[in-house]
Amino acid sequence: MKYTRLEIPELILCEPKIHQDNRGFVFESFKKESFDKFVGFEVDFCQDNISHSKYGVVRGLHTNTLNYAQSKLVSVLHGKILDVAVDFRVGSPTFGKSVCVELDSVENKQLFIPRGFLHGFSVLSKEAVVNIKIDRYFAAAKSIGVKYDDKDLAIDWKINPKDIILSKADIDLKLFKDVISPFDYGENYYSMKQFV
Repeated sequence: MKYTRLEIPELILCEPKIHQDNRGFVFESFKKESFDKFVGFEVDFCQDNISHSKYGVVRGLHTNTLNYAQSKLVSVLHGKILDVAVDFRVGSPTFGKSVCVELDSVENKQLFIPRGFLHGFSVLSKEAVVNIKIDRYFAAAKSIGVKYDDKDLAIDWKINPKDIILSKADIDLKLFKDVISPFDYGENYYSMKQFV
């Protein structure tokens, strides 16, 4: 597995070595030992969530309140998405900045998003099956979020606006400037200070 830190260094792109022949392919999708070593702290994933969505669906932008915040490892089992992470840590030099990565079931790249970030994705293929590993159990009542089309964030979801499909909950989300972040860049949620 090849690991690469992105423009916001806490975000990590994971690229597997795919072994392919006339039978098909096989690759190592996760190896805790090498993953934790590169990340710099131990991540204990405890739950996998799988979603199936059709073209034009946008899910996000979401996180959970502090005691329920999750790190996520996002992969695509079928199709293609644009995966988006927004720095939501007050005081961070990249606060409010986003990183967008295309993930698909051909290259099988994954995106690691630690606690302190908003997360969302748009479906670019006819349909997509997305797997998200999380390190804290999901608590729906503790979820907070920001509108996907917030003008201050200016995220290009690579979907024609007329084709975008949202849940009612996501339609009702607030603007970035109106949501109080529970995350402080100075707090050590794992060992974040190592990146300063």
